[in-house]
Amino acid sequence: MENEKSLTFGGYMIVGHVPVAGIRRLLDERPNAVGLEVPGVPYGSPGHGPESEREAYVVHLVNREGTTEPFTNYEAA
Repeated sequence: MENEKSLTFGGYMIVGHVPVAGIRRLLDERPNAVGLEVPGVPYGSPGHGPESEREAYVVHLVNREGTTEPFTNYEAA
């Protein structure tokens, strides 16, 4: 769970173009997990094109066992 767009924040790994709202929710809920990831580079995600033209993508919660589950779904704009 690491790439050029990764950081450790508040005890969690954040990988990819995760919106700030997702990071805030993670820190509020404090799940027993490794962190969040956004696979690939979805157009309209933070730093990649206007949100008004966003393609659908999912922020995944990465569990300590290495499995993932949807954390937040972003629909296409």
